[in-house]
Amino acid sequence: MNHLFISSPPTTMAGTRAFLLFFLLLLSADPFSDRGGVVHCTIFTFVNRCDYTVWPGVLSNSGSPPLGTTGFELPPGSSLPFQAPTGWSGRFWGRTHCSFDASGRGSCATGECGSGQVACEGAGAAPPATLAEFTLAGASGMDFYDVSLVDGYNLPVVVEAIGGAGGCSPTGCAVDLEARCPAELRSGDSEGCRSACEAFGSPEYCCSGNFANPSTCQPSVYSEMFKSACPRAYSYAYDDATSTFTCSGADYFITFCPSSSDSQKSIQDPAASTATITQPRTMGAGDVMLQNDAWLASLATGSAAPAWDGALIDLSAAVLVVGAAACVLILSSFTLAI
Repeated sequence: MNHLFISSPPTTMAGTRAFLLFFLLLLSADPFSDRGGVVHCTIFTFVNRCDYTVWPGVLSNSGSPPLGTTGFELPPGSSLPFQAPTGWSGRFWGRTHCSFDASGRGSCATGECGSGQVACEGAGAAPPATLAEFTLAGASGMDFYDVSLVDGYNLPVVVEAIGGAGGCSPTGCAVDLEARCPAELRSGDSEGCRSACEAFGSPEYCCSGNFANPSTCQPSVYSEMFKSACPRAYSYAYDDATSTFTCSGADYFITFCPSSSDSQKSIQDPAASTATITQPRTMGAGDVMLQNDAWLASLATGSAAPAWDGALIDLSAAVLVVGAAACVLILSSFTLAI
């Protein structure tokens, strides 16, 4: 699969909306089928706002169709969209401080999948790792998604649903948990913050054995520390009620290190939020943002997400157009082949 790094979004909102509407109409039916079937390709767009390279890992769940990649490089300030088929489920995470040679062999300091190469090839992340988990078109056709700290934390991650219906709240952890990680959860000389389960291995922290059900496995002082910092993220295995979100027909942005210096300050000092994060920031090449950054404060406090103000940003619309066109071409090729 060819990687597409977005650096030059459309220049006018009116033109973008017109093209977006056209391609979304194309997606509403299969012109090559007498069944009038509906096709939808979910587009995941990875965005790196960190000041260092992140190597995202991809793991499809058992029985789920594979995606076009299991791992790739995402330089600072870049964005990468790709499509996922209906019914896909799995997880994404960011690997950090990786070193790969000219042949693509190497390893990472956090989020390491053990494959010895850029592609993870069906292997998951070694803790600690912040996880973004998805099930597309699950019960009642809804997408289910969450950001989990159950396996610990290695970098800030936020998930945004774009263009869907039914909830579609942003979720994630935009806070630097490593800075407030207790000494007993630190992992030697490596970076990140371990979960209590990883650090101590006891059933009450791992929700295993006699604690393998919601009534006996309760939040610990460590999971509550994670929860107070990131109210919408999973903090322990049975943290479903406040940590799983749903949406229908959406595409998703997965952003590493989403906070600007101003929005990070507002997370640490909620009283500063009105003054510091309601003004748009200057966008650099490849930067992705909504017209208002106030949702980061809502994410930090666990309050409801504010309403989107107007149309989608130019870049997300461009990604939808590219994905829509690709879905139509894929569908056309498949139909003609059979």
